[in-house]
Formats: sequence, C-alpha cells, structure tokens
Amino acid sequence: MTASECRAFLLTALLALLSTEASAQFVRGEKVCRETRGQEKVRACSDALDNPGLSRIKRAILLSLRADAYPASNEGCAAAAEDLTQALDLWPNRDFNYLQLLTNRSSVYLKCDPLDPRALADADRKVALAPGWVTYQQRGIVYFNRAEYGKAIQDFRKSLSFKVDSNTLANLGDTLNRTQQYADAIPLLTKAISIRPYPNVHKAYASRSEAWRLRGDLDAALQDANAAIKAAPSNALAHVTRGDTLRFRGELNAAIADYNTALANEPNYSPALLSRGLAYEKMGDLQKARADFQDAVLKLDSLGASDVSGRAKETARARLAAYDSGAPQPVILPAPIKVTTETSVPTPAIVAPILTTPLAPANAQATIKQGRRVALVIGNAAYQKAGELRNPRRDAAAVASSLRNLGFEVVTVTIDEPREKVITRLRAFSADADQADWAMVYYSGHGIEVNGQNYIIPVDATLKTDRDVQFEAVPVDQIMASIDGARKLKLIILDACRNNPFAAKIQKTGTRDTVAMDTEGGSIGTRSIGRGLGEVKVKGASLVVFAAKHGQTALDGEGENSPFTIALVQRIATPGVEINKIFRLVRDDVMEATAGRQEPYTYGSLPGREDFFFAAK
Repeated sequence: MTASECRAFLLTALLALLSTEASAQFVRGEKVCRETRGQEKVRACSDALDNPGLSRIKRAILLSLRADAYPASNEGCAAAAEDLTQALDLWPNRDFNYLQLLTNRSSVYLKCDPLDPRALADADRKVALAPGWVTYQQRGIVYFNRAEYGKAIQDFRKSLSFKVDSNTLANLGDTLNRTQQYADAIPLLTKAISIRPYPNVHKAYASRSEAWRLRGDLDAALQDANAAIKAAPSNALAHVTRGDTLRFRGELNAAIADYNTALANEPNYSPALLSRGLAYEKMGDLQKARADFQDAVLKLDSLGASDVSGRAKETARARLAAYDSGAPQPVILPAPIKVTTETSVPTPAIVAPILTTPLAPANAQATIKQGRRVALVIGNAAYQKAGELRNPRRDAAAVASSLRNLGFEVVTVTIDEPREKVITRLRAFSADADQADWAMVYYSGHGIEVNGQNYIIPVDATLKTDRDVQFEAVPVDQIMASIDGARKLKLIILDACRNNPFAAKIQKTGTRDTVAMDTEGGSIGTRSIGRGLGEVKVKGASLVVFAAKHGQTALDGEGENSPFTIALVQRIATPGVEINKIFRLVRDDVMEATAGRQEPYTYGSLPGREDFFFAAK
C-alpha cells in the first residue's frame, strides 16, 4: 500500500468511525428526546441537535420532536412552528413523512389561533400533494375549527368518497350538529359507532348525545352519554357530556359528581370547571360557583389566546362580574326532558325588579355619566299572512319598561305597524339618535336573510317571491343607518331569528348563472334564502345582538315572553356590569334555559377607552 493509499484508507476509516459515533450520538439523543416531557424535552432535543454530524433527515426528526414539547402559548406556538418549518425545509422528499410534518405545523397554528390562515394553507398544500381520504379529512378539521362548516362538510364528504372511515363519519356528524342538521347527524354518528374497532367511539357517542340534546330529547342524550362513559370511563369529555345533560334536566348533584370525575381524571379541563360553576350557581351556592369560575380563568390564562379559551374566559369573567354586582341571580327552570315542539320552549315569568321601579338614586346618578340614551322598540306579532306570534308585543313592552327605568331619556314603541310606518319611525328616530350618546333599536318579530342581506318583516308583508323582500321588508342596514349619528354607542338587538313561515313559501326567482353556497356546501339559487339571519359586519363603536347565532333559529316562549327577552331584561338590570359581559350573561342564560338549543350572538366590538353600562353601580 502506497503512502497516498494509506492516507486515503485512514481517512475513510476515520470518517466511518465519526459517522458511526454520530449515529450513536443521534440514537442516544433521540431516545432521551422522545422519552422526556415539557421543558426537559426541549432541552434534551436541543442538546441532540447540537451534534454537528447529523444528516438532514435526522435533524428534521429532532426538530419535529422538539416542536411537540413547546407549551400551548403564543411563544410556544411560534417556536414550534419555526422548528417544523425548518424540518420541512430539510426533508428531502414529498412523501408521507413530509405530509405528517405539514399536519403537525397546521395543528400548531390551530392550537393558538383557529383562524390563522397558515393552518389552512398547509391543509391546502396537503390536498394538492396527495388528494385522498386523509388529507380531505384533515382539511375538513381545519375548516371546522375556523367555523367554516359548509366547507368542512364538503371536505368530510369528499373524504368519505375515498374511504368510509369512522373518524370522518363522526367529524361530519359533529359538523352537521353545528349547522342544526341533527336529523342528518344522528345516522352518520350511528354508522361511525357501528364500525369496529373504533378507538374513539366515546367521542361519537358524545356527539350523538349532543345531537339528541339539541333536538330536545334529554332521555336519548343521557343514554348516549352513559354509553360514552362505558366506552371510556376515565374520559373527561364523556363525563362533562353527561354532566351537562343532567344539569339541563335539573339533576344537579349527579351533574356535579360527573364534573368532579372529569376533573379528577384531567385536573386542568376547563369545560368541567365552567359547567360545575353553572351547576353550583343553579343550586344557589355562589361561593363554590365563584371559586370554579376564578379557577377556570387562571387555567384558561395558561392556555394562551386561542379562540376557544378566549370565549370560555369571557363566560367565567361575566359570571364573576354578575356576582360582584350583588344582584340576585335569575332562576332558570330545568329544560323539558322531551320537547313537544321544535319552535318553542317553556319560559317563566320575568322577575327582574327593575321592570316596575326606576333605578335607585345612587345608581341613577352614576348612570347619568353614560350620557343621553334613546331607544326605538319594535314588536311585530299580528302578521296578516303568517299567523300571530305569541311573544313580541309583551317582549316589546318588557324591554321598553326596562329601558325607561334604566334612565333612557327617549323610548319610542311601535307595535304591529306596516312597513311605511316602520320606515317613518326609523326616519324620526334617526333625528333623536343624532342628538344622543347611545342609540338603541330593539326588534321582536320575524326576520329573514335573502342573498346575504338581513331584513325585518313588517306585519303587512306578503313576500310571494324573493324579489318582494326589498319592497316589503326593512333592511337591517337601514336600521343601522338610523342610529349612525349616535356619539358613543350604537346598539341593535334582534329577537328575529324564529322559524320563519315566509322562507318556505317564497318563490325563488334567481337563476343559476351565478350560484351561492349553502351551509351544506351545495349550490343554491342566486337569491338564496337563509335559515335564521345571516352574519353581519359591524364597524365602529357598534354592537348587533342576535337572539340566535347566524344560520340558527330562535325559540318562542310558551309563557309570556321569549327566552331571549327574559334573559335580556333580567340581565340589563344588573348594576355595575359592563355591556359586553351583560350580553355574555344573556347568552349563557338562554343556552341554560334551552339546553343549548339556542345561542345568542353578539357582533362588533367597543373601543377600550370607555366602559358602557346599562345600570352603573
């Protein structure tokens, strides 16, 4: 062997030795990295990444492992996303592992912000690279988290066209629940449950339990919740599902036992804390309720700024503010075990004392600081072509009485007036609004969404075709314009999302040259007629409050008033609670009274430089 051949041999042997040592270091480092948790895992993976001999693939593996260890906070999400981005850049092939890295990064984006467009971009990229049941299912989950339920339904159905999978069936059923298509959701969830083995069968039982509950059958809901617990005895979701059903039924001790079990198995499970707090409140034990809501806020703060944790914190903080007011909490009746009608719910009498007496002098003086406040209250019940509604006249009277006693300077009431008179009222009210700090319009009656526009329906409307809406109904945009001159706060409250008889009768005249998408992802005529009211875009210091979220229908009350108006007049009487919290309390009260069948929703936001109170303290 020549000297040069000897040097070459020794170099090759040294490189082999170094490669072997690097591989051994990688194996040791990866093992520690995989087996540790939390910050220790971050440190172990970082130490392993310091190995200079790592190949591109090995470095990508360690980066993906470290990304999994970061906490669910804004900083943690940013660090995890950066690690996964580096891992994707290092991975040499667009293979299954590459797709999994994309999935992981998409999940990180969703964890801290369900509306992060990068999560959807990653999901779109996966579908483009490998269209199939997995990638369509995963993109459907992203759409679900973004509350784009029509697109989620499309993707889950596309996934099922490749392969009938229990998880996809359950996801589709859960999404149909969100769009109030419970009758369609139940057979899909039943099919998911029938496919064995199904490791997540408890989730399908829980979703079907929710569907039965939202259809108003609490017996069937309880049966499925029991099945979910039998399938997964230590699962927190299963116990909260049953606990919620028991709470709505009024079986509060049994509900609390389920929440306790959920928290014993998962101590940081905030839904169990929130639900247990509501159960304690219904029992009248505000001390224990307060402790649960305070604990929930602390735990939710540690989860970062996700949309879900943000909404949950709003609920907990609103309840705490209500307790701090010193006002008695409303009594909410148990929901019916099985509803006799899909359009109404039993309702109690309004008990808020402020309905019959003005504000106490001290509260009145504090409330004067809110400025000049004016309101227009509209109640439409005696429909000439659609029968008479039970509640709107009494709803309008209750709201008007409440506002007067809260110190509103002008409260104009209009009952069962035709379209032209309603428009005249709005025109006159706009002059009042121009001279006011607050301007508010409350409406109870029928409303409709056509081609993306919302309308309130006067009592003289016939609405034979979709074109008639613009001539016979009053656009919500026109109502918003009437209060645009208010100096500080513009507020519209619409108890107008009822099951609308006009929607089924209106003849659609739109062509299909241009199509819109309905909530199920299918095409419909250009002049689409929506279920309930449609989502609104609000600018400036404005709030628009719906009795039921866009695309949902509200319930009438079988008593004197609608469940929404009962919650509204009782909560606006609470002194010292800021207006955003008031509407959060209204939402929670309505959901409690209807077993979750109706969810009020508030659109818009107010500037942070000033708080607004119906009743100051």
